[in-house]
Amino acid sequence: MVNHDPRQITRLLAEWGCGDQSALDELMPIVYGELHRMAKRYMNRQHQGHSFQTTELIHEAYLKLAGQEVKDWKNRSHFFGVAAQAMRHILVDHARAKKSKKRSGSGAVMITFDESAVVSADRSDEIVALDDSLRKLAELDERKSRIVEMKFFGGLTSDEIAEVLDISVITVKRDWGFAKAWLLRELSRS
Repeated sequence: MVNHDPRQITRLLAEWGCGDQSALDELMPIVYGELHRMAKRYMNRQHQGHSFQTTELIHEAYLKLAGQEVKDWKNRSHFFGVAAQAMRHILVDHARAKKSKKRSGSGAVMITFDESAVVSADRSDEIVALDDSLRKLAELDERKSRIVEMKFFGGLTSDEIAEVLDISVITVKRDWGFAKAWLLRELSRS
């Protein structure tokens, strides 16, 4: 994998944000590998028979990102943070649709918040439960919710998250620890 200068990515993001479609055409081959890694990380948390494939998730996220009216990307990390959020929303929407079709009884939900993020077999219920809990956390503290989203779902490092949110790495780590504990407590109640 070729490492590209983050400044080049930031420049292309800014040009795309100003309406230059050729910048998007130049940008996509550069960021595709990272988007693929993020999508694969998401898909590894899904059950084996999930109807989305990694490439489909990338394409859905691309359409969501390209369709945004305001494309005010601060930098590379900010773009990938927004991409992580888009992928999460796509999978949550899919899980909610699946859950509404299924309408099965309520079972226990188990999610572990480590970097490898192991989840159990019926993941659509878990994804919905996690999303509901993340929404509650966002009502209490939007920044902590965003940190979970970027780290747990997007695979961003603490340094990258600090850059996106314009906070210190220590603050990211402290908020991540708090958010993990809060979410585990919240999920254990459901």
